[in-house]
Amino acid sequence: MKKVFIIAGELSGDTHAAGLMRAMQDIDREVTFFGLGGPQMRQAGGEGIDDWAEKAGVLGLWEVLKMYGYFKQRFNECLTAIAHEQPDAVILIDYPGFNLRIAKALREAAYGRKIIYYISPQVWAWKKGRIKTMAKVLDLMICIFPFEKPLYEKSGLRTEFAGHPMVDRVKTLLRGWPREPELVGFFPGSRTNEVKKLFPVMMETAKLIKQKMPNARFAVSAANQTLASLMREIIAKSDMPEARSWVEVGSVYDLMQRAQVGIVASGTATLEAACFGLPYMLVYHVNPITYVAAKVVVRIKHIGIVNVLAGREVVKEMVQGKMKPEKLSHEVLHLLHSKEARDDLTKQLAEVVATLGDSGAYRRAAEAVMGELGTH
Repeated sequence: MKKVFIIAGELSGDTHAAGLMRAMQDIDREVTFFGLGGPQMRQAGGEGIDDWAEKAGVLGLWEVLKMYGYFKQRFNECLTAIAHEQPDAVILIDYPGFNLRIAKALREAAYGRKIIYYISPQVWAWKKGRIKTMAKVLDLMICIFPFEKPLYEKSGLRTEFAGHPMVDRVKTLLRGWPREPELVGFFPGSRTNEVKKLFPVMMETAKLIKQKMPNARFAVSAANQTLASLMREIIAKSDMPEARSWVEVGSVYDLMQRAQVGIVASGTATLEAACFGLPYMLVYHVNPITYVAAKVVVRIKHIGIVNVLAGREVVKEMVQGKMKPEKLSHEVLHLLHSKEARDDLTKQLAEVVATLGDSGAYRRAAEAVMGELGTH
């Protein structure tokens, strides 16, 4: 019976880890899991998974520093658990700030079994030199974007391109609905601090759109009830009580197919929106200290993965100072008024999505992991 320690640190990682775990169990029913993750991982792996995803999913240098003591404690607990249980493999899912340190600490502590990374950290964006360090501590990298494989292999790190899981998920979620005219979808992110930064700007944007287009309607996707409550608190302090009726919980993929135009927080949702063909613009705002620090290390021109994959700006990026209601409302109104602009953007999104590989991503990733464990 194979025993695996697995770590994911936020909701998107929880989704990918759970998909991988289920695919591994399809190959070998005897494999067991323990580690840190979220509700989907706990459902797939049982009580051995400690649900910490909501607390762990903070974004930004300053926000992480404020929780340093908490992360240090969880870090030490992971090392102790792995040393005691001696799992056959440690699987790290994205979340590089925590997971790469775990991998390095395990090797320094003479952990001699497999360390596998799934969902490559975006080192190609912020620190390519770290790839050499990763090659020394990891046995296998399983990536989801095609351009990542040659980057890692140059350093000697064995790498598998498994394809992107969104390809499978979209096929199961497609509704075939016509888009609702003049409906604008807001997607302010899955983290508390994202919603606090982005949602008030989205409300102000809606107000400006409404002035120019009175028939415009709005819907807001809340990732969970906690964030929906936070949005309602923000609305209660505003002069827009009607926004309470905009908030929807758990309807993100449906809204991406209903809306005519969207505003999407930087992150996984931007690729999901592309997969559903939603004409949208990307927004992003973090603490100024975090942003300045990021600008020092980021090595790419764009932050949206769609634009990174395309090598050009397909989706407009409204970041930091550009994320103003006046600018956002102007771009939204342009897309709402121009079918030609919407169709052109949808076509470009489809071309990018086509590079993500065929269906079966979790199965291919699971086969790669089980091959490392000698069971496939």
